[in-house]
Amino acid sequence: MAKDDIVKVIILGAAGRDFHNFNVYFRNNPRYRVVGFTATQIPDIEGRVYPPELAGEGYPEGIPIYSEDQLGELIRRLEVDQVVFAYSDVPHEYVMNRASLALSYGVDFCLLGPKHTMLESTKPVISVGAVRTGAGKSPCTRRVTDILRSRGKRLAVIRHPMPYGDLRRHACQRFAALEDLDRYNCTIEEREEYEPHIERGTVVYAGVDYELILREAEREAEIIVWDGGNNDFPFIKSDLHIVLVDPHRAGHETRYHPGETNLRMADVVVINKVDTAPPEKVMALREAVAEVNPEAVVIEAALPIFVDDESAIRGKRVLVVEDGPTLTHGEMSFGAGVIAARRFGAREIVDPRPYAVGSIKETYDKYPHLGTVLPAMGYGERQVRELAETINAADCDLVLIATPVDLRRIAELDRPALRVRYELQEIGKPDLEGVLCEFLRSVSA
Repeated sequence: MAKDDIVKVIILGAAGRDFHNFNVYFRNNPRYRVVGFTATQIPDIEGRVYPPELAGEGYPEGIPIYSEDQLGELIRRLEVDQVVFAYSDVPHEYVMNRASLALSYGVDFCLLGPKHTMLESTKPVISVGAVRTGAGKSPCTRRVTDILRSRGKRLAVIRHPMPYGDLRRHACQRFAALEDLDRYNCTIEEREEYEPHIERGTVVYAGVDYELILREAEREAEIIVWDGGNNDFPFIKSDLHIVLVDPHRAGHETRYHPGETNLRMADVVVINKVDTAPPEKVMALREAVAEVNPEAVVIEAALPIFVDDESAIRGKRVLVVEDGPTLTHGEMSFGAGVIAARRFGAREIVDPRPYAVGSIKETYDKYPHLGTVLPAMGYGERQVRELAETINAADCDLVLIATPVDLRRIAELDRPALRVRYELQEIGKPDLEGVLCEFLRSVSA
């Protein structure tokens, strides 16, 4: 191919879908030359390089990662022909704003879909996704794996990527013991997703190169479970696609990318949190699902919360720490910790903002809707230290840790703390057990 015929591409991402799209579509494609990635949502990604060991023969120096804020200047300086959008949980309008910017510079704007990005497995695949971050994918995935294990199935969970460390070391990660979390120097967000599976005896795979990851998982599992991130659609072609929707954010199911894609692709839709959402919002969501995807099986579920000592909350001034992504780009202003504080009689929810330091303070500046809850940000050692400093400086009687991981294991806290846990529980029929039993019959026939 003549040099002038090669299409120069820049991929907009957040250290996940962008790397995957490059690996499966662009890496060995002579028609394209990827001149850069951009990064947003996740701190400290820009300024790095996608390493040559992963980028392949055509990229002996690797591929630079820039800040998305520089997009216009990058299009001009790198002589870009095509901008590829490759991250998730953003409003449709946001995507088109980026498209308009690209078009204004005279270049193409592209979204790669399932046909060109989904890997095919030799094993049956069940996928769990959502229309928004924080809808309850993780507890739903745990419920799915519990049911499958009770039927004697050998599983491997493949988790949507969170490669925030050394990309070379993280091409294919296998987590079978809690010690593996330390070996890979996992962030809080990674630990939140992997630790509950490991504690249940489920092996988790993640990393950067999902072709390699899938083939390794297939060697030890008879069923693959895809555990989605944000509201992205799966990297692996699914035989049963389960998608969660959140009545606390009714209306978002058709307003966010690529959550609406997930909803339209779903075989099963789980309307979660019906125990805490207004009934009229649950009904509105059920009607929206019926309009967008009338063929999907619809399951209603609750997300009950559990604390070790409910009486310890009563009358106390509590600092609430919630799951980070759910609050930040998930746009929720509260989670299970706030519900527990209110339900069990806390005297006050302490505002953490006056005590926030460093990157935690910057998070409040970037996401002003957060209010009086503390997002469990921890994308690196420095941010974990700043999270601990913020917690320890707060004038409170008790810390409620409403994250899937016990922060006390990875951060030095000098305040009394209680964990708030939550698990998915279906209400009535149909339920996940019935759906999965039917699925197992179909794949064994």
